[in-house]
Amino acid sequence: MIQLHDVSKQYGSFTALHSVNLTMKHGEFTAILGPSGCGKTTLLKLLAGFMEPTSGEIQMDGSLVASKHQLIPPEKRNIGMVFQSFALWPHMTVYDHIVFPLRHHRHTQDEWKKDMVARVQHVLKMVGLDQLFDRYPSELSGGQKQRVALARAIAPLPDILLMDEPLSALDVELRMDMRTEIQRIHRETKACIVYVTHDQGEALAMADKIVVMNKGKIEQIGSPEDIYTKPETAFVASFVGKCNMVKGKWEEGRFTPRAFPWETWPDIGVAESLKQEGFCPVRPEQWAMADESGEGLKGTVLSVQYQGKEVHYVIEVEEEKWTVHQSIFSRRYQAGDTVSLAVKAAEQQPVFV
Repeated sequence: MIQLHDVSKQYGSFTALHSVNLTMKHGEFTAILGPSGCGKTTLLKLLAGFMEPTSGEIQMDGSLVASKHQLIPPEKRNIGMVFQSFALWPHMTVYDHIVFPLRHHRHTQDEWKKDMVARVQHVLKMVGLDQLFDRYPSELSGGQKQRVALARAIAPLPDILLMDEPLSALDVELRMDMRTEIQRIHRETKACIVYVTHDQGEALAMADKIVVMNKGKIEQIGSPEDIYTKPETAFVASFVGKCNMVKGKWEEGRFTPRAFPWETWPDIGVAESLKQEGFCPVRPEQWAMADESGEGLKGTVLSVQYQGKEVHYVIEVEEEKWTVHQSIFSRRYQAGDTVSLAVKAAEQQPVFV
């Protein structure tokens, strides 16, 4: 188990992390999600032991590993790490990369040290590289290089696997394949994975728990479903799933859009914090769209993007721009068309008064 207690990190006058409190359990896949500069990589470096916190403490399995006055270095922690840039040595073969941590990781099991060839073969088979053991990095594709980096990290079977945007250098198809591989390896190794990413799709697809960060602070912690369907802050709502943040007023459990004071909407499970800020988050897929004769909010189509299974629209309603996702089987609209918008789910339909 990893526990962070009031962990902060400053670089001179700049505070990269503000009093972070977080617990990650054994076998749990935790995604640290946020935009560039939010502090997620700083958090990972602290967990790895590359630097000490300015204040607060980090414990692993009940032992203090980092504080302002104490730092257990990376080589003395039972961790593995996968970097964004692969970080492979050009003069070493695939086999050499995997055997290296077995020889030097202090937590490698004695039986594996006695028969490192068998362990390397097992790990390479696990990541689908058993036929490429004698290749050098220059002879591998991007996806194969990432598999080598992953195999190297899991070879000594660390308790904690830290991953710093490991798929960002791959193309879309390879990223999808590697998501599946990482999930499978997580099930087999049962390691605690801490996965840093700015890609909400990766976090939603793979993680057991998502930690959403912004400006060095934790905005929300929860399961992928909770983060997506029950955002607690305006940042989480707009960053994860691109909610349309409709401005207005909450009174007696009903919402009145600011631009349409003659309408009220029922509470669809909006967090109290968002109600206090005067927001009602609506996902792009929650809107139903009809022509201008339909009931609902009237708007003008600004842009249309065909996305295969969906068509993405940007609709200008009064002075606000909202994103709407519709099935390809729905009626198509063109830029300049006037349309009507209503919340799609029956229990979330606007009430006209």
